[in-house]
Amino acid sequence: MLERLLNERQMSVYQCAKLSGIPYTTLLEIVRGKTAIGKCSAETVYRLASVLNVAMEDLLRDTVEVRVDFEIFKSNVCHLVKDMSDIDYIIETLKADDVNRYWNKKWYPEAFYTLAMLDYLSRINDIPLCEKYNQIRMHSLSRPVYPKDVLLADKLDSKRHAKENSHRDAIPEFVRFNIIESEIRDVY
Repeated sequence: MLERLLNERQMSVYQCAKLSGIPYTTLLEIVRGKTAIGKCSAETVYRLASVLNVAMEDLLRDTVEVRVDFEIFKSNVCHLVKDMSDIDYIIETLKADDVNRYWNKKWYPEAFYTLAMLDYLSRINDIPLCEKYNQIRMHSLSRPVYPKDVLLADKLDSKRHAKENSHRDAIPEFVRFNIIESEIRDVY
């Protein structure tokens, strides 16, 4: 990311080091990925952010990621899809390689949900599936994950068969990974 920012500003590592007061070798190691920016002092991150005219959070965004509740995660993804076009969501998610990022962190529900969303949007837009994730497609969650409102409805009145009904109405790409999801567009 740092290299991209330098290129966008047509600034060399040397120029950035001079302007920021960060030693050239230190900055070069950060740019090359030998030193993680998340391990740098707050002062170093602040100096870089100031010279590059970005927020410190923007420089650290990829280094610190907090895992949120799965319901919140699903809602965030659905809002992204709603705010972007299907195609833009697919492109940006593939570019960021979110599926592998979650998979490598062992955040399997998030990886499967993201992949299911990609597969679903690809199907409804007649786009071939990205074969890069075929190994992940061979797996699924061990137990079904239902939306919390379905679990609550089932608990309050098991005779209404909320789980069975939601499973029947679920999107196949999500069911494939044992995630019961029937509506991705109706978010507020």
